[in-house]
Amino acid sequence: MKKPGLDATDIRILSAVQKHGQLSKTRLAEIVNLSPTPCWARLTRLREAGFILGYHADIALDRVVDFTQVIVTVSLSHHRKADFDRFEALIKGIDEITHCVATGGGMDYVMHVFTANLAAFQDLMEQLLAADLGIDRYMTYIATRRIKSQPPGVAMLLARAAN
Repeated sequence: MKKPGLDATDIRILSAVQKHGQLSKTRLAEIVNLSPTPCWARLTRLREAGFILGYHADIALDRVVDFTQVIVTVSLSHHRKADFDRFEALIKGIDEITHCVATGGGMDYVMHVFTANLAAFQDLMEQLLAADLGIDRYMTYIATRRIKSQPPGVAMLLARAAN
């Protein structure tokens, strides 16, 4: 279901910046099919309301540097709020961990970890274990190649939620 305060034009603007990143006022207006000034005013309102968290470039890392990507599932020994808070606070400060999602079910977290090599990954895991975060067990999965990596389209999610 669509969140309050967003109309079809807002969704077109969000979809355009999600797909293309930062755009000039004129180009965004062309894509959205709205005149530039009101289109830019809407974009500003959407930014200020927190709907746009930032812009980024999708860099072909494998063309820049050799690296190892590992998917790690983590289960904590205890499931108190303080245990989750302590784990999450530490994870947020580790640059090599680029994604961390709390999950329900058998594992508590799924993380994407990028390091220079497997030895650096092992060092990182040893640091996590030594930090006494209450990690009960973890499983590692070495990523061999990226098949698909993109955020879900806002327009697609809204369309499917309406059905």
